[in-house]
Amino acid sequence: MGDIRPGPPQLRPGRALAHTTGASGSGSPHRSDSRPPQTPRGARPSDPIGRPGTTPPVPGRPASFLLLGLPALLFALITWQVVTDGPLLRADERVSRALIHPDRFSELLADLGNVQVAVPVLLVALVYVARRARGIGTDRWWLPPTAAALLMALVPALIVPLKELIDRPGTPAGPPGTGYYPSGHTATAALAYGAAALLLLPWLHSATARRACVVLCAALVLGASYGLVRRGYHWPLDVVASWGLCGVLLVSLWLLLARRPIIGRRA
Repeated sequence: MGDIRPGPPQLRPGRALAHTTGASGSGSPHRSDSRPPQTPRGARPSDPIGRPGTTPPVPGRPASFLLLGLPALLFALITWQVVTDGPLLRADERVSRALIHPDRFSELLADLGNVQVAVPVLLVALVYVARRARGIGTDRWWLPPTAAALLMALVPALIVPLKELIDRPGTPAGPPGTGYYPSGHTATAALAYGAAALLLLPWLHSATARRACVVLCAALVLGASYGLVRRGYHWPLDVVASWGLCGVLLVSLWLLLARRPIIGRRA
């Protein structure tokens, strides 16, 4: 017969403590009554890669490949058509003839893609974000502005060799010569205004402000693109190809910012 003693049961050598409801020190972080843990982190779902939920949402690997692959495929398709004098060039010429109408307004729109106009906008965003992030003690506050600046510097390193290699003639209404594919002014506008918007979005606290920022960025890029075609500086495919090339760069920047958010990471 077991001995009967008043008071709580005692642990015996060589015996494990049974896992009972509410027992402490059971060695298991889960509740024994099958209820979910009450900590916010434990209740958050995992992302597609298996890491705990993050804020802001980070796209999984398949979505990331898709976002990067679509603009890259667009650029590759147009480049192939331009190099091989494919059927898309016939349609490109017809659209160009329908849109070309040089005037003062198209000239002003085309100027939105000038380095002297677009790059200062990005510089203002770089300085603003860097000062804000450093002011609140954000860890690696310099990373997003530096990444955006490096991407902007990468534009001429990519565009100039492509222009020389493909050597596409310009439109009849534009300046004589070759080397118009892809459009450098479109790339400058897309990357400068797009990177500025991506940097500023985390610091805009209202949905209205974020929508306005995105709409303004899109309007500037589309305005510059339309002005370049309307003025006769570029064929439409020159512009669309630059959208594809810069789409790859901007999606890469967005993925970097999403995986290393600048707000909330303190030193």
